[in-house]
Amino acid sequence: MVKAYLRYEPALTFGVIASPESNVCYDPSGRLLLAGALDRLAAWDLKRGLPSVSFAPSSSSSSLAVFCIASSPSAAVSSSIASGHADGSIRLWDAETGACEATLHGHRSAASALRFAPSGAVLASGSKDCDVILWDVVAQAGLFRLRGHRDQVTDLVFLDSGKKLVSCSKDKFIRVWDLETQHCLQIVGGHRSEIWSMDVDSSERFLVSGSVDPELRVFRIRQSAEEGEDWSKWDVLKLFGEIPRQSKERVATVRFNRDGTLVACQAAGKTADIYRVLDETEAMRKAKRRMHRKKEKASAKSMIAEGNGTVIDPSPAQDLQNPAVTVTDVFKLLQVLRASKKICSVSFSPSNPPRGCLATLSISLNNNTLETYSVDSEKVSKMYSIEMHGHRSDIRSVSLNSEDNLLMSTSHNAVKIWNPSTGDCLRTIDSGYGLCSAFVGNRFALVGTKSGTLEIIDIASGSLTEVIEAHAGSIRSIVPIPDEDGTVGARGFVTGSADHDVKFWEYQQLQKFDNDSKQLTVTNVRTLKMTEDVLAVSISPQGKHIAVALLDCNVKVYHMDTLKHFLTLFGHKLPVLCMDISSDGALIVTGSADKNLKIWGMDFGDCHKSIFAHSDSVMDVKFVYRTHYMFSVGKDRTVKYWDADKFELLLTLEGHHAEVWCLTISSRGDFIVTGSHDRSIRRWDRTEEQLFIEEEKEKRLEETFEADLDNDNEYRYGQKDDAPDEGSVGVPGRKTKETVTSADAIMDALDTAEEELKRLNQHKLEEQNNGRAAKFQPNVIMQGYSPSDYVLNVVSSIRPNDLEQALLALPFSDALKLMSYLKEWSLVPSKVELVCRVCLVLLQTHHNQLTTTPAARSLLTELKDILYCRVKECKDTIGFNLAAMDHLKELLAMRSDAPFRDAKAKLMEIRQELSKRSDRPDGNEKRKKKRKKASGES
Repeated sequence: MVKAYLRYEPALTFGVIASPESNVCYDPSGRLLLAGALDRLAAWDLKRGLPSVSFAPSSSSSSLAVFCIASSPSAAVSSSIASGHADGSIRLWDAETGACEATLHGHRSAASALRFAPSGAVLASGSKDCDVILWDVVAQAGLFRLRGHRDQVTDLVFLDSGKKLVSCSKDKFIRVWDLETQHCLQIVGGHRSEIWSMDVDSSERFLVSGSVDPELRVFRIRQSAEEGEDWSKWDVLKLFGEIPRQSKERVATVRFNRDGTLVACQAAGKTADIYRVLDETEAMRKAKRRMHRKKEKASAKSMIAEGNGTVIDPSPAQDLQNPAVTVTDVFKLLQVLRASKKICSVSFSPSNPPRGCLATLSISLNNNTLETYSVDSEKVSKMYSIEMHGHRSDIRSVSLNSEDNLLMSTSHNAVKIWNPSTGDCLRTIDSGYGLCSAFVGNRFALVGTKSGTLEIIDIASGSLTEVIEAHAGSIRSIVPIPDEDGTVGARGFVTGSADHDVKFWEYQQLQKFDNDSKQLTVTNVRTLKMTEDVLAVSISPQGKHIAVALLDCNVKVYHMDTLKHFLTLFGHKLPVLCMDISSDGALIVTGSADKNLKIWGMDFGDCHKSIFAHSDSVMDVKFVYRTHYMFSVGKDRTVKYWDADKFELLLTLEGHHAEVWCLTISSRGDFIVTGSHDRSIRRWDRTEEQLFIEEEKEKRLEETFEADLDNDNEYRYGQKDDAPDEGSVGVPGRKTKETVTSADAIMDALDTAEEELKRLNQHKLEEQNNGRAAKFQPNVIMQGYSPSDYVLNVVSSIRPNDLEQALLALPFSDALKLMSYLKEWSLVPSKVELVCRVCLVLLQTHHNQLTTTPAARSLLTELKDILYCRVKECKDTIGFNLAAMDHLKELLAMRSDAPFRDAKAKLMEIRQELSKRSDRPDGNEKRKKKRKKASGES
């Protein structure tokens, strides 16, 4: 009988606040900050410091890492949040429920830029494949692909109410696209290096772009009133000037605030420059003051020159009366934000700032932290910080207590205690660089550090009670000593260190203090001297043997009571980094930097099997209690489940985005916890679903075959040598497994419907000839549908984003069959849009064959008349509904409370105008003079 195992599946991921690869932005309401957390998103409530909504994909993989996020400026569209992932897919999310509304496939490599149009109904995405794709958010389908850039697209901006799109790239060029005609209007050069970011203000006066150059480039945007100026016929952008930057690092992000009065330039370092954008009146006043100072300097020079007998030409009078406004007159450096760590991304809050502040700015740091600052004219002050929910660096060890209700994790400067069921952080204790850890009951914990100290932590109070100088080198292992009855950690523990020592420790009596608090103390009772650095230590469950892994690639086993040598396990080509002994003491497994697992017998030390386990170093291995099943983790980012008796791989668990350093297994084996270099902690739960070894082997072979197929059919990155045509347009989607499956489903449905029609015609013919025939038995596969409705149901079930690629894969014979059903489908009002889309794709694809096929001419003539009428009816219906909604809007505006509906906005405008007047120094002086005159007259 084939043996069945129980499957483990991902259950919970926690510990990551913000990924350094992703940007941050606010949701449409402006209350929550969106941050990418590896393969998922989190919406953070900054005031409470808690995640409000989590956006998680159905599957977990490193290829789904979030690279960019965008939120819609309009909350009218349900899918108001978009995320771009490492595999090139775009996901649309519901901001309220966190549900994934659609997954759009079009890019061949990682998405690098996202931007919603002002209406929120169109989304633009840029990628490392050098293409820009426009998506219809409502229809959840691609519109068209724009080709022209020769390197990664880094940022996107909409202009002219979404009619134009501006894209920048690492190829040092900015391109302006007309979305109505789908062609490139303008190519803007001037940057001497890669362009990394750009943004436009809300009034569309200026576009600011940043690169590795030591200055920002500012472009004026063409307005309708500037037709008579010295603009070229097709130019949309015109260079206005350059702003010197404060940092020498490259620009990472450029963003305007909501009203366009501030612009932040974040460098790829620890600083962000914040500039004030003056309006036209203030800029002209500043230009006049500049020209006045220039005139004074010129007059002073002329007086000196007259004294020397030389003549200097005076400045033209028109320049002094109507000075030209330069970029330095408009953009003024306001503040420089200096963070404690490297800044990854910045975002202005779209909501109203607190009283006395100009704006609220949120940043993400590369140490897994989110910070929010208030910006005013005098300083930048921190308001909120989110850092408790994750470690600042990678996680080096994880351990569970005896009851499996507390989880401890260590990193370079802190120990955190978690609830493994919910992922909530219960305690954070400052510590040294923890490499290993263990619980002592439920009250205390032990941490071995890189500096060789042993730290004792009181979990209840969340404090570090004692630091013991235990070793001269880093402590690599802490292993509790079990009793003969199997009670873990009751007698003491063992530490192994790089100073060649294995030390045995015992717990002393708990000392009581005046406040009835207790403290744990430990004493070194024995020391085992080794000849090499100790990398790992393991003790058999009955406490009979102790195994020590050394730097010389060998494992030595000693008797626990006498410390006499028992066995030497040799065979690894590189040092053994981890090992574990089964609960019955029969097997010991060792994992090494040579990527192999070796299973040994504890009775004679013979090697039962050597398994090539991981594609990189094996970092940790553990047996499941009371079984010979084991889990291993490695630098190849995977977790693997093994049967040590059959030497078979049972399951490969993927999800981590970096090296997996450690794992721990619950006492019942119902879940495991892993810690990784990506700062995440993942819990994998055992389910009731059974798995079989042969089935898993077949699945792995299929996945390998499909991956090879994808690599053969499509290149991974954009072809830089063979550049695309200037401003060319392409199909937005791409061929995927889903599109191939959808095409097969359509062809199967067409064949089934054709067979059913033949059976129906034959049955009618028999009924006419015989006068009476048996009752017709329909095909069960068609589920009671007619042939036409059955094909329509199959086509309608295909995702809108996959429909075009599925239709492109159809041969001409099947395309002709499908077009024969369009006439009948057009009579269904809700399917007119689908019919038009199918007809358009098939016409564009098979145009030459359709025009030369006599049987298709009559079909095309009928479709031309029918579809035109049906589309006109739908258009009239939509127009009638829009007119009705406008009428309802007018009725609501006529209500008694209507005059106050814009009161808040008008009040904010008045306050903003008053604040601007108070900021003007000349205005204050004029008011003072008026008051003095008034007091003198009285």
